[in-house]
Amino acid sequence: MQNLFNNYSLIIVTLHVISAVIWIGGMIAIRVAVHPSLQSVEDAKIKLGKTLEITGRLFKLVMPFIAILLITAIIMILALNLKGGVIYTKEAIWSIMTLNYSFMFYKRAKAQKLFDSGKLADAKAEVKLIPNFLLPINIILGVVAIILGISLRGY
Repeated sequence: MQNLFNNYSLIIVTLHVISAVIWIGGMIAIRVAVHPSLQSVEDAKIKLGKTLEITGRLFKLVMPFIAILLITAIIMILALNLKGGVIYTKEAIWSIMTLNYSFMFYKRAKAQKLFDSGKLADAKAEVKLIPNFLLPINIILGVVAIILGISLRGY
């Protein structure tokens, strides 16, 4: 790992940062810009359909970046022999975020099936937690993880 990191450190760190930015930035854009705009759609079926479409696209977009984030983190931890509270805290945060992402992915997929079968109220109930609770949790955790990452690299 040491040689890999020594030879490709710029690429590895860049991929790591870009992956975090895409994941957290995507969630922020959905929660702060897209979700409030969707509230002006009066037709409940169209609003829910668009919500499911948008979150589905986001979740599929960030999936490979979550994997890249994990792989680059492991390379950096092993190559740089990183240990201690900040690293363990970041690992815990990204793990919680990934579990939360997985839960959101599941809830959205379940809501999509309900929506497709015409059960709009049930679909809405399934997806309701995502913008109101689960997404904000991941945004906050992601911002904290980015701050911790900056502290590891120095100012």
